[in-house]
Amino acid sequence: MKPIILLLLIACLKCTAQTSVPFSSTRWKITGQEAVQEEYQGKQCLKLTNGRAILQDANFKNGIIEFDIAVTQARYFPGMGFRMQDENNTEEFYLRPHQSGNPDAMQYYPEYNGDGAWQLYYGEGFNNPHKIPFDRWLHIKMLVKNTMAEVYFDDERQPVLFIKKLYRPIAEGMIALENVWPVAARFADFKYTATDDVTLASAPKPDAPLIAGVFTYWQVSTPFDEKLLAGKTLLAEADTNGLNWQTMYADDRDVVDLSKLNGTAPSKNTVFAKLVIVSSQAHVQKFTFGFSDRARVYCNGKLLYWGSDVFQSRDYRFLGTMGYWDAVYLDLKEGKNEVWIAISEDYGGWGVMAKLEDL
Repeated sequence: MKPIILLLLIACLKCTAQTSVPFSSTRWKITGQEAVQEEYQGKQCLKLTNGRAILQDANFKNGIIEFDIAVTQARYFPGMGFRMQDENNTEEFYLRPHQSGNPDAMQYYPEYNGDGAWQLYYGEGFNNPHKIPFDRWLHIKMLVKNTMAEVYFDDERQPVLFIKKLYRPIAEGMIALENVWPVAARFADFKYTATDDVTLASAPKPDAPLIAGVFTYWQVSTPFDEKLLAGKTLLAEADTNGLNWQTMYADDRDVVDLSKLNGTAPSKNTVFAKLVIVSSQAHVQKFTFGFSDRARVYCNGKLLYWGSDVFQSRDYRFLGTMGYWDAVYLDLKEGKNEVWIAISEDYGGWGVMAKLEDL
């Protein structure tokens, strides 16, 4: 029995040992417009432009990821993916060097079906203001533990970002260093430890109580071309024939991330999100909602609203983020009423949220 116990102990130690992976290793799948190994400020590194370096056999679920990065003061978004299932489904963390010191200097979001939903996952737990140094090596360390993560810079003892909730399912996956932009970023000294034995310095706050009137589940259609609704002030049966429907649930922030069902394409950039409201009497009811990127609201087949919340549509700093920015008044009849919202997506997050006011 002793040799078996020894082998198990060695295997366990190997599972939790820190692993350095040089960019010359065949474990990496490296692609890009420019992906060259060079020396920069005393370190051997990977200079990456419009590309990714994917550690395909990382099998990383919990643990520690560390690397150095050097960026310039330009508008681009270099970073990393982890628990990556494929290049379109991953947890994502990245820097915005051009927003150094601003609230959106960095960001976390979950990516589903290739839709990088930075507009849906914004604010506390997703962004944090911090100075990003330029033209020198910055050490990044991420601790991942089940549904939470922390990001540290250099030798700082407090995390620069506490990700209080990782929104994708907990699963082993690949790790990627990414810079899919035309300005170069450099990466060096990559290492990781795959282990469940991780202690975070941060603690989550209790979930906010459920707000009365929030719609927590929706019927969502298969995608179609937004152009099919051009000029449609009344919905006819022919406009919705052939659609299939699935139930989707709002998350803890009331948001339904529509990209969990589908990615977008130019001819399939719109879905209907449908609600049924049963009223005991005919009356007018305030209906407050949020969306990304464009919305058409129909009540019992009649168009009430068209709006656009795309990037920079409100002012030059508006990111197209979601919130309860808009409202209409529903002329509800006694009995069953249907509210259909056509949500169209360009990029940055495909989502909807809604609630009834003053119930």
